[in-house]
Amino acid sequence: MTKLPVRMARWSAGHPWRAIAGWFLFVALCLGAGIGVGTNAATADDFRVGEAGRGEALATEGGLQQKPTERVLITAKPGAQQLDPGAADAAAREVVDRMRALPEVLSVAAPVRSADGTAVRVDVTMKGAELEGKEHVDPLLAQTAKVRAGHPGLLIAETGGPSISKDVQGQRGEDLSRTELIALPITLITLLIVFRSAAMATVPLLLALSSIAASIGLSMLVSHVFPDAGVGTNVILLIGLAVGVDYALFYLKREREERARSDGRLDSRALVELAAATSGHAVVVSGLAVAASSATLFLADDVIFSSIATGAIVVSLVAVLGSLTVLPALLVKLGARAERRAARRAERANRRGEVAAAKPPRTTGAGRITSAMLRVTSRRPGATLAVAVLAMLAMTAPLADLKLTDIGRETYSRDLPAMETWHRQNQAFPELKSMHQVVVRAEAGRADEVAGALRELEQRAQADPSLSRVTELRTSPDRRITMLELRVPHFVSAATAQDSLDRVRDEYVPATVGRLSGVDVAVTGDVARYADYPEHQKGKLPLIVVTLLLVTFVITVFAFRSVVLGLVGVVLNLLSAGAALGLLVLTFQGTWAEGLLDFDSTGSIGSRVPLFLFVILFGLSMDYQVFVISRIREAALRGVSTRQAVLDGIGSSAGVVTSAAFVMVTVFASFIGLHLIEMKQFGFSLAVAVLLDAFVIRIMILPATMLLLGEKTWWPSIGTRRTREQAPAADARTTEKVG
Repeated sequence: MTKLPVRMARWSAGHPWRAIAGWFLFVALCLGAGIGVGTNAATADDFRVGEAGRGEALATEGGLQQKPTERVLITAKPGAQQLDPGAADAAAREVVDRMRALPEVLSVAAPVRSADGTAVRVDVTMKGAELEGKEHVDPLLAQTAKVRAGHPGLLIAETGGPSISKDVQGQRGEDLSRTELIALPITLITLLIVFRSAAMATVPLLLALSSIAASIGLSMLVSHVFPDAGVGTNVILLIGLAVGVDYALFYLKREREERARSDGRLDSRALVELAAATSGHAVVVSGLAVAASSATLFLADDVIFSSIATGAIVVSLVAVLGSLTVLPALLVKLGARAERRAARRAERANRRGEVAAAKPPRTTGAGRITSAMLRVTSRRPGATLAVAVLAMLAMTAPLADLKLTDIGRETYSRDLPAMETWHRQNQAFPELKSMHQVVVRAEAGRADEVAGALRELEQRAQADPSLSRVTELRTSPDRRITMLELRVPHFVSAATAQDSLDRVRDEYVPATVGRLSGVDVAVTGDVARYADYPEHQKGKLPLIVVTLLLVTFVITVFAFRSVVLGLVGVVLNLLSAGAALGLLVLTFQGTWAEGLLDFDSTGSIGSRVPLFLFVILFGLSMDYQVFVISRIREAALRGVSTRQAVLDGIGSSAGVVTSAAFVMVTVFASFIGLHLIEMKQFGFSLAVAVLLDAFVIRIMILPATMLLLGEKTWWPSIGTRRTREQAPAADARTTEKVG
């Protein structure tokens, strides 16, 4: 694998303009092809899981599936004593007339007045699939605005799944734009500090942004195999900026080190080849690790995780390709320019009869803080390991109270117009908060028998205080599918709603339609989907985590020919992920950080967050793992003792790891400012995990562990052991100072 990066770097260095032009042509073709083909968006069928998903499939089979529905709410304006019934009825009739004339509308229900008389609503059912409603809701919103303008004495607003989805999508886009405005300048400033050169600092950003552009195009093509759930672009932005900058940073820093070490004896092409043989190899292994780790998400059997996996795999591999092709070419051009400047300085100095002062090579070792931490680790590895591990376990402890739930609609920001109306609607019509749907499939001739059993279930539900008395029984045109809808006057996240689901499934159904033979019964609806999705994730989590551990172990063993390092890598990644999840639980399941991070606690963690964190963190951790251990192994292969190799390798790579970690943490932390609480949790957990991984795992726990293991670290690597045995005895007495 080492030869491939060198061969590619050699060609790119020899033909820099071809490599640069070829890369940007590749990016343009990917983006153009993606835009030309378009995105294959996931449908409602792709999101189905558990019994709720089975119930939705039955309802769809009979044409009884949920349709995109908008509701126009008519209330008195703030400050008015009460709603004028006549004015409200007139406005409602105008809404009905205007909506029925729209081609996007399937049907309009008669106006409904709330029990307390404070509101009137008009339900509008749209044509098409439920998830497509947001694409066609603008004409409905326009008609609502016209009615509002014609009745200035009333408060008239529209809400519903389509308008809420449209508002959330717009808010997410604004949030992501804001995070880019934060992350990109901070990343650029960090790179300027690292390289002290605007040109060199621009290269990593150029690689990251071009990789993101190409990956977005490729992900559109791949979506025709793995449908996009709407999160693919977010993942590409999140992961692409982090790994793109990381890979370029590893490569650039190594080229600079080799340039300083050669003291002008090697030209840019030779320096690029040296960097490719070392950091280039590490980048390839890291990229494959991110891709392989992300691929385990396909085991979740969930369209959202498939989209996440697709985005992460595509962007990591594209970033690797860019680091092996365009990056060496850019380095050669920048190096040649630096060499020309140095030659001109020397020529001017010669004309003046002076000797050009050579710039002292910049140190690439550890900084003061890192050096101090390494000194403590090297002197007392056992104590350092014990303290650091205990600290990580203490941070992991809150994980015992982890509560996973799906994120309900009620957590969306009230700043959104559709959400503000949605909350007022639910206050006036509490039966609209959520629902249960009991779906039964049987032979057409048994439709009356099924309906009778569902009527019996309806009577039992009428006596349940946690359920509304509002119900509806519908039968498909072919009479094979019958569905009873039970309204629930509680949000899906409320314990009362969850308890009512348990009673419907465990008591009411078995006692009624459950007694019928030869029928297929399932309970679906808002509450069921909210309950079944986390259970689905919990069921898949063990398989994915075990597979992830195995993948991490195999990649590490393959890269370093050491079973011991493979086991160490697995344990360290578990420590890092566990601590990050523990801090996530401590922060978001409680209320103490609500004001600090601007969120309203749901008392739970989004069901997708732990799995996402485990997989993405395991992949990203391999960046540091591969880079740091590669440096240590290089020193070991030169014949120095494992102890000195550890100290030299950690010391020489600490500056790069710290800089890369700062960039990653900045990118991930910028997601904490998003309105969606699940995105806040994603950003927080990843930022904390990378911070712990870079500063605790790689500077304290990893070196302490390797120092204690000594030569056993490399077992059973024969090549390293032979090098150890052939090393001169003098190398074993190399000074053990750090920093």
